[in-house]
Amino acid sequence: MKARELLFIRDVTLFTFTAFGGAQAHVGIMLREFVHKRHYINESELLELNAFTQLLPGPSSTQTIIGIAYKVGGLRLAILTFLIWIFPSAAVMCAAAMAYSQLGQKEQFDQILRFVQPVAVGTVGYAAFRLAKSVLKTKTAAWLAFAAVPVTLILRNAFVFPLLILIGGIISSALETSEEEGALRVKLFAAINRQKVVYFLGILLLFAALGAIINQTSPFSLPIRLFENFYRNGIIIFGGGQVLIPLMFTEFVEMKAYLTSSQFLTGYAFQQIIPGPTFSFTSFLGAMTMKNAGSGGLGQIVGSVVATLGINLPGAILVLFFVPFWSDLKKITRIKNSLSGINAVAVGFMIAAFIFLMKPVGTNLLSLGLVLSTFLILHYTRVRAPIIILVGILMGIFL
Repeated sequence: MKARELLFIRDVTLFTFTAFGGAQAHVGIMLREFVHKRHYINESELLELNAFTQLLPGPSSTQTIIGIAYKVGGLRLAILTFLIWIFPSAAVMCAAAMAYSQLGQKEQFDQILRFVQPVAVGTVGYAAFRLAKSVLKTKTAAWLAFAAVPVTLILRNAFVFPLLILIGGIISSALETSEEEGALRVKLFAAINRQKVVYFLGILLLFAALGAIINQTSPFSLPIRLFENFYRNGIIIFGGGQVLIPLMFTEFVEMKAYLTSSQFLTGYAFQQIIPGPTFSFTSFLGAMTMKNAGSGGLGQIVGSVVATLGINLPGAILVLFFVPFWSDLKKITRIKNSLSGINAVAVGFMIAAFIFLMKPVGTNLLSLGLVLSTFLILHYTRVRAPIIILVGILMGIFL
């Protein structure tokens, strides 16, 4: 391995343990560390790569760092970077789930985090507000967002999400794109290796089929079904980690009752105070889902690994698959214009998630005050969510 690649691995490791604040903050750190300080790529390449990841489903921070690694050292370095980036925070979230469910600490967790849960709901509300402010710039986008809210609240079905995302993308693409580029589309997609597309979709179909065929009493059934659940969600999540919350809550709490809404909020709040990708929250979900599978926490470790790989692999595969075609892909306005509709629907999901999450928090004045205070602090000050959550933890310890 070349000296430059070893230096890049060191820098990625440091980035992994210092990257607080979500995707927007992560890009700022990448700009400082990987562009201005080390010159691995130039500023326009980073911004273009980050914009490109917004067109793809999956975790944008993860996809961006993978794309940088690919440009620096090719496929091998990209895969190694992917593993360095996702597993430390996933391991911490798995340990939190094991402490919560296996080590007899549930009462202590509940006591300490009783103020954190409304703070977590406030951060979801603020994320929905910020996304709405940046995305809902047209009447079409606003209608798509608000139409998605009642549909999500009423149907509460995991398959509603991909369907609404597809509809939103089709509508915005159709309304905002002029008739053009037919020849370019043919040229681009003719150059794509169809065998790779088959591999990508084949993973999903294989695990979906295995999950349906294997008897649900089998010890292998739940991990396989979990991988399919997370892999499927990894394919349809546009808009980053904030969109992860409504999808996961609907499927794992509302539909399948793998964990309670209180446990869900506890895991989400804990994820906010650690560095690394927001998608590491799924490690907590996977571990909690398999809390009764296996002895000594082995089942929870399996659940964590399955969830972490399942949610991240689609985005990782896609960015590596499309990076060589990006120079042509970015010219297709029909693809770019579909993003506004997709993001508008994502705003609807987040509003629905905020409504869902208000139920376990309750309507007492203290809880409502914490939700509102969190929103106002995030909106009107530069205080970040991890600081507010740490204050909530301290309140739970000392009050």
